[in-house]
Amino acid sequence: MLKIQMFSSATKVKGQGVGSAYTELIELLRKKLSGKLEISINKLGKSDISHYHTIDPLFFLTTFLPGRGRKIGYVHFLPETLEGSLKLPFLIKKIVYRYVIAFYRRMDQLVVVNPIFIKDLEKYGIPKEKITYIPNFVSKDVFFQQSQDVTENFRKKLGIARDRFVVLGVGQVQERKGVPDFIELAKKLPEYQFVWVGGFSFGKITDGYDELKKVVDNPPKNLVFPGILDRSSMNDYYNLANVFLLPSYNELFPMSILEAFSTGTPVVLRSLELYEVILKGYYLDAENIDGFKQILQKIAENKDLINEMNEKSLRASEYYSEDNLAKIWYSFYCEQTAMV
Repeated sequence: MLKIQMFSSATKVKGQGVGSAYTELIELLRKKLSGKLEISINKLGKSDISHYHTIDPLFFLTTFLPGRGRKIGYVHFLPETLEGSLKLPFLIKKIVYRYVIAFYRRMDQLVVVNPIFIKDLEKYGIPKEKITYIPNFVSKDVFFQQSQDVTENFRKKLGIARDRFVVLGVGQVQERKGVPDFIELAKKLPEYQFVWVGGFSFGKITDGYDELKKVVDNPPKNLVFPGILDRSSMNDYYNLANVFLLPSYNELFPMSILEAFSTGTPVVLRSLELYEVILKGYYLDAENIDGFKQILQKIAENKDLINEMNEKSLRASEYYSEDNLAKIWYSFYCEQTAMV
């Protein structure tokens, strides 16, 4: 039995995808590989593998202790993907960015959730052979299609008419996520109901905080911000929506997209190269507000298109299934221990 030591503080800050990805992986490994892996969290016992999910300075110090086994780093972000997320003084930003890369270089092997970022890590001097691509996934036990009765009751609870077209966005309220565009679309399409689930996970240092806070506190009549919700509540919101829209400018592999797929919700994204590599054929995309507006109107007016996108979302969710990913992770861990 392999001894896996997990290091993570991902669940301390609510409303961020890193925490969701970490939670999904721990539950997957314990459910599917309980007889093959012995997992402990944030301890310093001897292990075959130390898997680092977050880059805390204290975790970095543990990499210099004996008994760590093979050191695995999970790459949930790069310095460039932090742009538009946090507003930091220039000097502090430079220090943080250098630390991020120093942490990654300290690892024996890195895992990326999108293969497009392998070349970006290579630019920082990390050899390609030290990087492995393993995608994110979500559990069908948590995110699934609800019955029409359940969804209609939830709409009634929120005061949303049964036949009103609902556009859902999920993520931190910040510039990088494209929230300003989401707000502008709500203004341009007053006949639709817009819902953005998420909040300011990092408070006032969130990029664009002052302007976005004004809108969150006083949104257009057809836009609501429920705030940061427990993950257990999110399935209701995905099922509530007619379409999931993520106008983000920069991502690695958002968990929210997989969650939407798993509920069969049609997905609309910004036209980004990173999505083409891992999700091509399963979503609709646009480059700007006008493009998003046209797509949303097209979906709202075309029942056949909604059904087509619903089927595509469900097909995508099968590829990123628990059974498939459990096999991939176990094979990866075995390969790593063989290298010690």
